[in-house]
Amino acid sequence: MSAATNSSKRILLKLSGEALMGSEQFGLHLPTLEAIAEDVKTVVAMGIELAIVIGGGNIFRGLKGSAAGMDRANADYMGMLATCINGMALQDALEQAGVDTRLITAIEMREVAEPYIRRRALRHLDKGRVLIFGAGTGNPYFTTDTAAALRAHEIGASMVMKGTKVNGVYDKDPALHDDAVRYESLSYLDIVEKNLRVMDQTAIALCRENNMPILVFNMTQTGNIVAAARGDKIGTLIGLRAS
Repeated sequence: MSAATNSSKRILLKLSGEALMGSEQFGLHLPTLEAIAEDVKTVVAMGIELAIVIGGGNIFRGLKGSAAGMDRANADYMGMLATCINGMALQDALEQAGVDTRLITAIEMREVAEPYIRRRALRHLDKGRVLIFGAGTGNPYFTTDTAAALRAHEIGASMVMKGTKVNGVYDKDPALHDDAVRYESLSYLDIVEKNLRVMDQTAIALCRENNMPILVFNMTQTGNIVAAARGDKIGTLIGLRAS
């Protein structure tokens, strides 16, 4: 497979750290990890090549540390390390489910993960292994949303699927407003003009420049990762123009 050509069977899944908490208030919820692993196993059995970028907000969020008075760069590096803890936990759950997995990090920690080397990552995908990308981009001041957009382009994915706790993008917070309306589709420009908090502006710009679709969906419902990968009409689809 050419690394420069998008594969319709190669997807980048972005998972927030908070999504791994399940019903907990902090840290990891093992049944949630196991449910994600089973969904991923089904996706792989469908012949889809899958890479995952994972956040660390369930353990430590750099922006929160910075707001509390920490040096921003130090706080962001701590957040990157939190993503690696989540990556190790998800890798363990996937391997226990029988899914061949590689944890690849943008900050070297060879005893527990491979360093990010693009060509090696592509070979893993060609061999059917699931990749977990940890430590974001390896740089402070960049979110894991930006890391997801960047890695998706680097591996030639056809789509970024962003798993959240709600079933798409709304015009206002559905947890606070009963009259919140969900969008079925949006353009990249809509995200900017409506100031919708979907992904950070750097991630949106990367996807817009390279026409990378983004699907925002509820990953807390068992089976939704499979449904999204299969192409079912769920969540909110973001692209060059709203359909």
